[in-house]
Amino acid sequence: MILYLDTSSLLKLYISEPDSEQTYACIDQAEVVATSRIAYAEARAAFARKHRSGELARDEYQGVLRHFEGDWDRLFVLEVTPSVVELAGELAEKYPLRGFDAIHLASALMLSRKVESPVAFSCADEHLTKAARVEGMGTSL
Repeated sequence: MILYLDTSSLLKLYISEPDSEQTYACIDQAEVVATSRIAYAEARAAFARKHRSGELARDEYQGVLRHFEGDWDRLFVLEVTPSVVELAGELAEKYPLRGFDAIHLASALMLSRKVESPVAFSCADEHLTKAARVEGMGTSL
């Protein structure tokens, strides 16, 4: 099974949040863990926001960044191609999704069309999870 993590699920690996343990359990069962290239910028922005707000002390923030950077190369990173962006536009019209959420779903759908292994979609957003299910993707969390 390939596990696709949107940024909300990816963050759970570095910052203790509800469902962090479940995310780790899903990763343990996955053969491959995938995400979109945009998750890098989204995650770094979320870490920086938590540091600026005081939720992460300077040493915690630096540790999270080191951990994240060390893990990034182990992820199967999907590029944001014109076909992904076009599909994301269609998905954003069809469902109540934000732009980057639509890109995550489009990336996972494109991946599922190109591989034989099942792709499970992991995110913490209710609208995105519902859209993934309607599109025929298995979901976790």
